[in-house]
Amino acid sequence: MEKINSLQDFLSKSNGVEIVYILLYKSGSALNDCALNSVKEAAEKIKNVSIFEADVTHVRDIHPHFQIDSVPSFLEIQKGKLVNNYKGCNTVNFYVNAIEKAVYNAQHPDAKPAHRVTVYSTPSCSWCNTLKAYFKQQNVPFTDIDVSRNQQAAQEMVRRSGQQGVPQTDIDGTLVVGFDKTRINNLLGLK
Repeated sequence: MEKINSLQDFLSKSNGVEIVYILLYKSGSALNDCALNSVKEAAEKIKNVSIFEADVTHVRDIHPHFQIDSVPSFLEIQKGKLVNNYKGCNTVNFYVNAIEKAVYNAQHPDAKPAHRVTVYSTPSCSWCNTLKAYFKQQNVPFTDIDVSRNQQAAQEMVRRSGQQGVPQTDIDGTLVVGFDKTRINNLLGLK
């Protein structure tokens, strides 16, 4: 994992690389430190992948460039374009799986494209935990947003679906309310 000092530094170091990753974080908070530690540990397990880090306290031009408004955010960038934004702190295995799946898809043109999956949940919701366990079992990378802690995300979720209940899952822009396994499988191409 390599530290980046500016957007120009990032662009020059990632120029010509098919897939790169960058963790945007703000040092000093438990959530951001958790993400930094998990990504560093994941980076040690994966070879031949460009993974960068930037502390937004000091590097202030990368997050506006990619229109990122919250940290920690782990960005997957393919051919210079942002394709995935994994928010919050995730497990080491989550990051390893997300990276390996993207690298596999890039190397195999007949592989299924990666989906952008965001789960809106709360810690006390049993169906939320069941849904997230299902995604992990199916090796589906997803971003988990705890709407009990993120009021802005909660408002956006209600605005889009008209409902307050969780879980809600955004799959490539399509919102699924509840754990509708059939619909989720259809959207993700799972059997």
